[in-house]
Amino acid sequence: QEQLVQSGGGSVQAGGSLRLSCEASEFYSTYCLGWFRQAPGKEREEVATIDSDGSITYTDSSVKGRWTISKDNTKNTLFLQMNSLKPEDTAMYYCAAGGVCYRDVNMYTHWGQGTQVTVSS
Repeated sequence: QEQLVQSGGGSVQAGGSLRLSCEASEFYSTYCLGWFRQAPGKEREEVATIDSDGSITYTDSSVKGRWTISKDNTKNTLFLQMNSLKPEDTAMYYCAAGGVCYRDVNMYTHWGQGTQVTVSS
């Protein structure tokens, strides 16, 4: 069954940390996995991606140095460790799977259910 099940997220003060998880079904073992976010009134944007064996990652400049994407291939689970959170990081966060690590968010057709991250100042 094709499933991306997210967990984690929540509310935190600026400077705090959160970790998001996305458990992917075996179906996605050869897929690129990534994290995306959408703030109210804004388009969904790419945050970070990781290829199927975890050897190649991409992190958007807005979170580079603060956040880390990783993957546990034994459990088909994707993570996003978010440190030094800022109020502007407040958004709904989604994991997604794609055949390759597309730079275009519209190319991803498999999505998790989303989880809210709220950062207060």
